[in-house]
Formats: sequence, structure tokens, C-alpha cells
Amino acid sequence: MAVIRVTDRISIDESEVEERFIRASGPGGQNVNKLSTAVQLRFDVRRSSSLPADIRARLERLAGRRLTRDGVIVIAAQRHRTQERNREDARARLVELIRQAAQRPVVRRPTRPTAGSRERRIEAKKRRAGVKRLRQSGPTLD
Repeated sequence: MAVIRVTDRISIDESEVEERFIRASGPGGQNVNKLSTAVQLRFDVRRSSSLPADIRARLERLAGRRLTRDGVIVIAAQRHRTQERNREDARARLVELIRQAAQRPVVRRPTRPTAGSRERRIEAKKRRAGVKRLRQSGPTLD
């Protein structure tokens, strides 16, 4: 049983990852019509037993358009000319996505503005009001 190591605590079983080789689009000479070098990697986030629930939820949010309605992440890799390099690229992108989801977001603690920053803000507002006051035209004496 092979595993894909994501972090020192997280690893996913290779059986959870499905790879399909498809023909790549774009330039590639004669081989583009003969060989299936592009890789379509599929990983079912919702049914994955390897990931904790909080990481699965963050992963679904991070996946964006790559996530299907069924909760499957689809990654297509066709940057390289060989199947093996595209396969490595797709797996690396999946691992990086899971690593990002594994990082807990920092909780923002609300802070209050300092006295100095409040003072600078009020001074800037007074200066701006002064400039606008000078621009106002009064009654003209013709």
C-alpha cells in the first residue's frame, strides 16, 4: 500500500487518487494526436478517510473551480511532454493544495486605533477641509 506524504502528520492513500491519461491539447507535433500524455487526477475530498474534517472543509473552499458538485477535486496536468512528468506535476499540485488547507487560518483579534493614529487622522481631515474651503468661491463683485 503506497501513500502520498503531504506533511509529517498527513498522508493520503494512493488508492484514493484516481489518474486518467488523456490526449493533451495544444502544440506538440505529431505525438499530440497519438499519445495520451496529459493527466487528469481525481481526488474525492468528501469520502477521503485520510484527512480530518476541518482540513477537508478548508480544502473544498480552496479548490474553487477544480471541485465538482460531488466533492471531487479534478486537476489536469499537461505542461510536460511525458506522462510521468505530468503525473508528478498533478500530484505535486494536489499535495500543495492539501498543504495550504492544512494551515489553520490565523484568527484576527480586533484592535483599537492608537491615540497617535486618531490624532493624525483628524489632522488630515482638517487639512483637507481647509483646502476645500479655500476652493469655495464666494460672491463675485463684477
